[in-house]
Amino acid sequence: MSFTNNAAFGRGFAGFRFTNRARPYDPAERRAALDRLDMLATAFDTAFILPGTNVRFGVESLLRLVPGIGDAIASLLSCYLLYEASRLGVPRLLFARMAANVALEGLVGAVPLAGDAFDVFFRANRRNVALLRAHFARAGYR
Repeated sequence: MSFTNNAAFGRGFAGFRFTNRARPYDPAERRAALDRLDMLATAFDTAFILPGTNVRFGVESLLRLVPGIGDAIASLLSCYLLYEASRLGVPRLLFARMAANVALEGLVGAVPLAGDAFDVFFRANRRNVALLRAHFARAGYR
């Protein structure tokens, strides 16, 4: 029995798309996606101010205070920004640098107390959005 004779596989991969999107982003959609990612990064990393200081922290910093599961959930939130970056079609080297930022924040963030302080000051999501904006500015997409 061969799979090629099966009715389900008769067409092969003719209707399968190997890309994340049917068409590339147009400039307005790219700008909207970058603005949305910027807003999410702000919420994740710098949404709140510690009263009496100039120290900013975000939702991820609060999540990382929960031992174990909080670090995993915060890292998953950061991975959503990576997913969106891949949909924007960033080069592999830029994507690897962004993933390294998230991995570093996740690994160091797992250390009790010191990791939480690192998360407040490292701000991987803000760094990643800045990398995205710089890439698209260099590429001529404003």
